[in-house]
Amino acid sequence: MGSIQKAVVMSMRIPVLAAALVVAISACRSTVDLRQIEPDRSTSSSKSCRTIEHQSGATEICGQPQKIAVLGPFVLEPLVALGFQPAAFADHATLHQGPYDDPGQQILFLGKHLTNQLVNLGSAGQPSIEKLLELKPDLILGTEFNNADEYETLSKIAPTILLQWDDVETNVEKIAEAVDHPEKSHQLITDMAQRVTAGRDVFSSFATEHSNVLLLSTDSQLESIHMGSSAHGLCASLLTDLGFNLVSLPGVKENQPGAPVPISLEAITQVVDAEVIILLGFDDNTELLDTNHSEYQQLTDLKQTWEKNAIAQSLNASQAGRVYFIPAYMCLGLPGPIGTE
Repeated sequence: MGSIQKAVVMSMRIPVLAAALVVAISACRSTVDLRQIEPDRSTSSSKSCRTIEHQSGATEICGQPQKIAVLGPFVLEPLVALGFQPAAFADHATLHQGPYDDPGQQILFLGKHLTNQLVNLGSAGQPSIEKLLELKPDLILGTEFNNADEYETLSKIAPTILLQWDDVETNVEKIAEAVDHPEKSHQLITDMAQRVTAGRDVFSSFATEHSNVLLLSTDSQLESIHMGSSAHGLCASLLTDLGFNLVSLPGVKENQPGAPVPISLEAITQVVDAEVIILLGFDDNTELLDTNHSEYQQLTDLKQTWEKNAIAQSLNASQAGRVYFIPAYMCLGLPGPIGTE
């Protein structure tokens, strides 16, 4: 498993998420025989075609795709932000069984942007090949993180594009090109940059007075804690873009690029320059089936644990009332326009 994969697995463990990712990477693939299946190219000559280079190769797409299968929130986010609807979706964890007939209540954070019912493809790391064959999509969007091992299989079903999970601008541009509306990407990227600039203005006085932020991702019991770093994608980069300075344990450098740095609760007391603490929380014991309350479900136990822990309460940021809690999925799972907003 690569360094970025480890980062997301360790930092993004909402219920059964880590297990789903590990299973997706290590489990045996579908036994469906795809050797005789070839994508339908019969009408390609009559449509505008373009070749899109991506993480796993180059893919030709002709016309405007009508049935798009999306593997994971990383690529669902830019697709809906561009104004397009998928026909099928595979989440990181199988939080919902059956079809997405009410996506606003069944898909975390992004469900409210979906207007039609979707085929449930199961896990993003191991999507149902049978359901994909039944759907007959004309475009599959995934990530190298989840789907590199099955790229050849997916490409036999439909043109497939695999992207890097946190390369926001590139992902927006590639997906806009894939749906044959490249002009939409420029405005979306501009809007995102303008939101960050506006946010920097809003936070300017606070960031000047309390610039040093300790970013942590943790489970609800503070048993698995990692310092915020480049492995946390938007969660970390957005803070620096807003004018804050990420601090860490003295003498501790980041691991290999993309790998989060573990830290104990006791060691956090040595980060004496942390004026603000932000906790990216996840809860392995909560079933997040009610998306209206998922944010609170992920954070309630963590807040209670933090408030009852003597070490946590001894920190300067706690005593000053500058500890903030954010669902880890919100920025780790949505590293693009919607997560930024």
